[in-house]
Amino acid sequence: MDKTQFQKELDAVIEWLKREFQTIRTGQATPGILDGITINAYGAETPLMQVATIGVEGAKSLIVSPYDKNQVKEIEKALTDANLGLSIVGTDKGVRVIFPDLTSERRVMLMKLAKEKLEQARVSARKERDHVWNIIQEQEKLGEISEDERFAQKEIMENMVKTVNTKLEDLLKSKEQEISQ
Repeated sequence: MDKTQFQKELDAVIEWLKREFQTIRTGQATPGILDGITINAYGAETPLMQVATIGVEGAKSLIVSPYDKNQVKEIEKALTDANLGLSIVGTDKGVRVIFPDLTSERRVMLMKLAKEKLEQARVSARKERDHVWNIIQEQEKLGEISEDERFAQKEIMENMVKTVNTKLEDLLKSKEQEISQ
C-alpha cells in the first residue's frame, strides 16, 4: 500500500467537499458561490473570475467589477441564469449580488443538500479504501506481503479513513452552523 498516494486521494475528497460547500449559499456574502459561473466573453465560455474582480461589499452583498465594462450585461445574464437564489442588480460599474435572508424552509433544504454532499464524499473515501484494500489483498496473494502485514496495512488504512471521515463531519458541522445563522 502506498500510504502517501492514498492520503493524497483522501485529501482530494476533503478538498472536493470544501469546494462543494462553498457553492451552497448561506445568508453571508461569499465570493466562492460564484466560482462555477462562466460567461460568454469574446466568443468563448470564460470563468467569471477571469473577466472580473469579485469583492465583498457588505455582510449581504458582493460587487462584481468586470475588467471590460461592456460585459456587465453578459455577467448579469450569467448570474441570473445560474439561478442561485440571489438578487442581481446591474450598475454602470458592475453587478451587485445581494444575498437575501434565508427562510427556515430554505435552511432545511440547504442542510439536506449539505448532508447529500457529505455522503458523496464518504462514498468517494470508501471507494478509495476499497481500491487500496484490493491492492493489499492482491499483494498477499502474490506473496509480496505476509498475512500479518496485510492486517497491519488494513489497520493503517482504516485509521486513515476514520480520520478523513472525522474531518468531513467537522466540515458538515461548520456548514450547518453557517446555514443556521
